[in-house]
Amino acid sequence: MIKVVIGFKRRQGMGIQEFRDYRRDVHAPMLFAIPEAKKIRRFVVSYPADYATSEEPRFDAMVEAWFDNSDDMNKLFQSDNFATRVDPDHVNFIDLTSVVRLVTEEVIVVE
Repeated sequence: MIKVVIGFKRRQGMGIQEFRDYRRDVHAPMLFAIPEAKKIRRFVVSYPADYATSEEPRFDAMVEAWFDNSDDMNKLFQSDNFATRVDPDHVNFIDLTSVVRLVTEEVIVVE
């Protein structure tokens, strides 16, 4: 199992709730409308917990997507549909300079 973890900040001038709504209501349906997204086995979006802190979180969201193997992951991210329909939308809600991506192999320690 392969998992890609992507952390990012919202684009400048966009409120937190507006960012979350856009990602959920506009971007996610756009992603899952392309046939290559069927390669995703699990998809989780995490947001910083709402608790009082003086530090601003490094990311406004973290996305985790699981795939059976790296070929399936590459088929999604290297597809024409992703390149022309999904990827161009990122600029509408993400600060592209903040994106951090890590491809991992999970080792479950406790479940």
